[in-house]
Amino acid sequence: MNILNWIYPLFWKIISVQVQVEEGILEGEVVANQYGNPFFSFKGIPYAEPPLGDLRFKAPEPKNPWKGVRNAKVHASNCFHYELFTNNTEPTIGSEDCLYLNVYTPNIVPVHPLPVMVWIHGGGFISGSGDDNAYGPEYLIRKGVILVTLNYRLEILGFLSLDTEDIPGNAGMKDQVAALRWVKRNIRKFGGDPDNITIFGESAGGASVSFHVVSPMTKGLFKRAIMQSGTVTGWLPHTFRPREKAIRLAQDLGFYSNDLKEIYKFFINQPVENLYGKEVRLSYAASSKESPNFMNLFALVSETQFGDKERYYYGDAYDLVRNGMHEGVQIINGYTEDEGIIYFSAGVDVERLFDQANKFVELFVPLPFTRETPLTAQMEIGRRFREFYLKNDTASKDNLDDLLRYFNMELFSFSAVSMQKLVAKRVGDRSYLYKFTCKSELNMFSSATGLDGLFNYRPVTAHADDLGYLFPSSTTIDMKSNAFKMIDQLTTLWTNFAKYGDPTPDDSLGAKWLPFTSTNQEYLDIGEILVPKTFPDKEEIDFWESVFQEYLPQYVP
Repeated sequence: MNILNWIYPLFWKIISVQVQVEEGILEGEVVANQYGNPFFSFKGIPYAEPPLGDLRFKAPEPKNPWKGVRNAKVHASNCFHYELFTNNTEPTIGSEDCLYLNVYTPNIVPVHPLPVMVWIHGGGFISGSGDDNAYGPEYLIRKGVILVTLNYRLEILGFLSLDTEDIPGNAGMKDQVAALRWVKRNIRKFGGDPDNITIFGESAGGASVSFHVVSPMTKGLFKRAIMQSGTVTGWLPHTFRPREKAIRLAQDLGFYSNDLKEIYKFFINQPVENLYGKEVRLSYAASSKESPNFMNLFALVSETQFGDKERYYYGDAYDLVRNGMHEGVQIINGYTEDEGIIYFSAGVDVERLFDQANKFVELFVPLPFTRETPLTAQMEIGRRFREFYLKNDTASKDNLDDLLRYFNMELFSFSAVSMQKLVAKRVGDRSYLYKFTCKSELNMFSSATGLDGLFNYRPVTAHADDLGYLFPSSTTIDMKSNAFKMIDQLTTLWTNFAKYGDPTPDDSLGAKWLPFTSTNQEYLDIGEILVPKTFPDKEEIDFWESVFQEYLPQYVP
């Protein structure tokens, strides 16, 4: 008999529970779980000093100890952000004092330390938080793992770079590193195993996980990594001409100077209200193209060395995966079936998009070519891509799937498969690839972004639709329903990987997920049932690689 079966009623009477971490005492609580046993919840735990004043844009400082008992029953402030998929640029909530994490554990005194899963939220490095209104533990904690969620600085406050010692860039990623270091030091106090930590995330969070796999600052902080719809080999997570972008931002805010020190002083003294909800498009082509705002985000940069300060990321992404990836880290990486639906969100005028697709072949030029090839080459590249996807048809709602397939590849799918191919060439590294195709009432991205009318001709699995199978929404799901069966299936795969390094260690799920190899390119189709397959999206991948081989061969894995 599990001792917790009779201890839990006692905790319900106690309600509060205290844990001693390095910085002081935390008081959390026991929380009911309608999908399983109650769990211990500790929210709003500071993992670094607030990045205020001169710490704005800098790497976070370790948290100073506090006196007495700190209340850990409520979430702390989110980082300043705006809602990515609406036209509302007002922050929902936010503060510069926002470096907090949350720990949810099924048992603070287990017989054996529990596997730990650290979730890094997405949102285009623009929006989101680790709060349980979006990322609650109820599904995952049923599987005997500890869940940690966290906040990190976003957009300008988190990712502005002047390429100077004052604003080197990647502050938001260094926040994540500080959180991982805190977890490594303290998770044993919550019943966790500091030597069995899996980091996982989706979209910008998935890309973050992928960057951590190659960052010199994160070696030894985790054992496994799950990248959902985001990789270091993608193009969106890399800032194009970051210093120029920062200078343009200052100009947009009314400050004109080429003196980098003066520009830094300007930014450090700006009210925080001026440092979110800003979109900076550097080229005329980018300004004219009908595209969502996340295509021009503030994101990661390759850092310059300043004295003895740690650099989070530097070099070329493909080279780092080939030669700089952490040895022995096991990986799951994948994407959803209809990732490209996200392109039609975030302020895009769909009719204008159709018009541009029909008039200008440049709409079909993938991002690296727009930055690294001359216009004459771009015109030919765009012609080839439009012909491949649209043939001789006119872009419209009638053939929307053809345009969607292009955006699937440009935004996520091609870079995910490229990452797998690079990892597969490394001796001794094991990785798994998936394509997520589940369809149920849990798939809510299209309706949440007002696109359900546009994509009403078939069920879709859009970007972020996998989240509903990992984290609960406000709607209660019948545990006997088909939707909950898929929840149980995905959470079992993810937690098996966290526990054993193998998502299907036995035959209980009815399929064996084989590691990806260069020979067969194995992957798992995660739908209502699990279907092992080979060579994902082969025709499209082969075509993309052929064009890259001709013009930018460095992007061919």
